[in-house]
Formats: sequence, C-alpha cells, structure tokens
Amino acid sequence: QVQLVESGGGSVQAGGSLRLSCGASGNTYSTTYMGWFRQAPGKEREGVAAIFRTGRSTYYADTVRGRFTISQDIAKKILYLQMNSLKPENTAMYYCAATTTPWPAPLDPRNYNYWGQGTQVTVSS
Repeated sequence: QVQLVESGGGSVQAGGSLRLSCGASGNTYSTTYMGWFRQAPGKEREGVAAIFRTGRSTYYADTVRGRFTISQDIAKKILYLQMNSLKPENTAMYYCAATTTPWPAPLDPRNYNYWGQGTQVTVSS
C-alpha cells in the first residue's frame, strides 16, 4: 500500500504561481510512475504531469507544457508540481497519484492505483 497526501493548493490570480507537494509513505518502492491529475466540476479527471519514479523522464499535458514543472525529492519521498502563469481554466481539484503498472501510459488516470485526497486550486481572472 502507498499513502499520498497533497498540500499547497489555494487561490491565486491569473498569472500567478503555486507549488503543490505530495508526500508519499508506505511501499513506495513498488511504484513505477507518479503523477499529478486534475478534475474540474463536470469534467473528467485528466493527466497534468507525470514522472518516472526512479528517473528523470517527465511527461506533460500539452495545455501545461512550458508552464508547469513536475519534480521529486526521492530521498524525502515528496512529489512537486510547480505551476506558473496560471489561468482560470486551471481551476480544479488536483490529485497526486502513483502506479505500480510497469509501463503505463503516464498521463492516463486509469493506469494509477493509488490516489491522494486532492487539493483545490482556484485561479481568478
């Protein structure tokens, strides 16, 4: 089992920045990828960014590439999402997730089997 706890959400004006954090505990050595996903009201959950758990390979949704950066502190078991130049359409509940699937599609939420409780990000215009 893997436990994930997000923090760092909040309200910000358009153009601002936020950094989300996700602390992992439990059997993290079994995970292959970790990622950030989001879900806005009335919309499906979508992949934002993902990272290979023990390497530097990263993946981004086209809508956030160049503005968001995913990173990790492997020793501290913390996953980060730096979000810059935020837009109102980035408003959503953001979730941290981990998967034990060997070769998943990194941004497909169906491939992830561990989820945090989510942290709300609200961007006002």
